[in-house]
Amino acid sequence: MDYTAAQSGFRQRKLQPKMRLRNSSADGPDASQLFEDTSGAEPGSQTAGNFAGQALLSDPMSNLAMAYGSSLASQGREMVDKNLDRFIPISKLKYYFAVDTVYVGKKLGLLVFPYMHENWEVSYQQDTPVAPRFDVNAPDLYIPAMGFITYILVAGLALGTQNRFTPELLGVQASSAFVWLVMEVLAVLLSLYLVTVNTDLTTIDLLAFSGYKYVGMIVGLVAGLLFGRPGYYLSLLWCCAAIFVFMIRTLRLKLLSEAAAEGRLVRGARNQLRMYLTMSIAAAQPIFMYWLTYHLIR
Repeated sequence: MDYTAAQSGFRQRKLQPKMRLRNSSADGPDASQLFEDTSGAEPGSQTAGNFAGQALLSDPMSNLAMAYGSSLASQGREMVDKNLDRFIPISKLKYYFAVDTVYVGKKLGLLVFPYMHENWEVSYQQDTPVAPRFDVNAPDLYIPAMGFITYILVAGLALGTQNRFTPELLGVQASSAFVWLVMEVLAVLLSLYLVTVNTDLTTIDLLAFSGYKYVGMIVGLVAGLLFGRPGYYLSLLWCCAAIFVFMIRTLRLKLLSEAAAEGRLVRGARNQLRMYLTMSIAAAQPIFMYWLTYHLIR
């Protein structure tokens, strides 16, 4: 009895490892695998999306839609450029910035000392005015633009020496100077329309002539910072007289060109109105120069 029980127990112990191995081999892959293995998938299923995109791009209708969209974009760009050039002649701005160092030096000297200059007529070449770098009498926008920026910087320096500088106050100074410049140009255009003057002056020409006064304003401010209020008043008075003479001699040829071509000088009511308009534009420059600078010197 004992021998048989011992033998049966031995057989049970010998069979248990085999059963465990079978169970572990059967349950192992399912228990340890967390994601589905797709490595055995067919290669065609991975590139199905790429084939669909290529088919869409090769579709004639999609190509036609892309071509139509590009044509619409080019037409819209041309329309914007045409309308923008009608109000702001960007193509003509290159003429007013065609300057060099020699021209800038001569023009600054002419703005401060215009009394000895004799020939004020703009030179033409085949009915087209020559570039400013070839003629000191031609209007430009380089000096007015740089003069405006320099005036703002000098104004900030003057406010800083008086412990009154703030970014807000400098912004107010710049915006007020710009608004007064625009209002001046609009007033001159309205006056030319009311007087019915046929002239070759453009809006950019008026903007250039009105911007030349910043040169005298800068000279007055720098003299005021160096020598006080007496230096400011003396230098500003000189620059006001210089810009008055410069505007009279320049605009006289522009506003009275029609009368001179017809052989009629300043006789008649219309020509007197043109002369008064020229005097008014010239006289407004010293007023703006004093108005925009007197509060910066103390």
